[in-house]
Amino acid sequence: MTTPFFPSKLPWVGTTIFTEMSALARQHQAINLSQGFPDFPCDPMLTESVARAMREGHNQYAPMPGLPTLCEEISQMVMQLYGASFDPLTEITVTSGASEALYCAVTAIVRPGDEVIVSEPAYDLYIPAIELCGGIPVRIPLSFPGYRPDWQKIRDAVSPRTRAIMINSPHNPTGAVLSAEDIRQLSSLVADTDMFIISDEVYEHIIFDGLTHHSVARYPELRERSFIVSSFGKSLHTTGWKVGYCLAPQSLTTELRKVHQFVGFSTSTPFQVGIASYLRQESEKIRGLSSFYQQKRDLFLQLMGGSRFRPIPSSGTYFQLMSYASISDEPELVFSRRLTKEYGVACIPVSVFYRHGCENQVVRFCFAKEEATLQRAAERLRQV
Repeated sequence: MTTPFFPSKLPWVGTTIFTEMSALARQHQAINLSQGFPDFPCDPMLTESVARAMREGHNQYAPMPGLPTLCEEISQMVMQLYGASFDPLTEITVTSGASEALYCAVTAIVRPGDEVIVSEPAYDLYIPAIELCGGIPVRIPLSFPGYRPDWQKIRDAVSPRTRAIMINSPHNPTGAVLSAEDIRQLSSLVADTDMFIISDEVYEHIIFDGLTHHSVARYPELRERSFIVSSFGKSLHTTGWKVGYCLAPQSLTTELRKVHQFVGFSTSTPFQVGIASYLRQESEKIRGLSSFYQQKRDLFLQLMGGSRFRPIPSSGTYFQLMSYASISDEPELVFSRRLTKEYGVACIPVSVFYRHGCENQVVRFCFAKEEATLQRAAERLRQV
């Protein structure tokens, strides 16, 4: 039998770089600073809370929008952080990871021919999601090396077909953070338009040097047209649990849930029960994440001080960009593979976060690791 031929909907998409580099790290017993996950455990109180939920029988389908008790905890947390009121029943949806929430938000509003403005480098889900909906990604480069948005270029890109703009702060992969001025520019851009905002804020609790996270939730004029996406995987050190959520006005939430019910329908019940219970008792630990990860960032920078790598400032996330321009003129992917094979440290080339690549001789390291892991990695990197 012959498999019928069909044209790929994503002909330019292959296996993700995260899968490739993690596999290469395993093959060469390299220290994996590529994919963004901690190598330390989450709070034992959290795992016990989930285990207790399982023992108590919370093992069947959760309600499609999310467990009401977890949605209530999210609502209270958002109010405390940003002074924003989201109805837990009609404006908060629990999803199977932030990626699902982002995909559902795009699918809910983007129709064939719609344009969506995306700043590059961009998390690798954004553009494929837009294209799968028949939308057209309008790619605007962030400035290098500061990775700041050029609002004039963004304004020039707006057309009658512009459906939405996607923003990400703190920004993956660069660690850049939007400022109050950026928010003012965004507000001016969308005022008196029908544009939506999809705001990826999964690193909202990881921001450094006394900076403020300017969540779209803080600003009523933006909130009313926005899908705001976050993730417990980042805030609770549980990336493998895939529990995220989306905040949006009721009318937008209704459309997002229409998609969500046919993608994942609902998210793991014991995880939701356990996280809700944990947040009732230990929510202040999330507020300590910035100082926790700033210590790790500063340690990694200190340990890398004797290397030929040059850091590009990271103001948030748990990623640190490094320029290797003084080491090699190799393309970023070639250098990243060689670093893994010859020096035993895996990283991510930033060029892969651009649709058509962009070579600045910059790679991304994840510092969400034990101190000993960072010490061993830096020792090897100082030899490059």
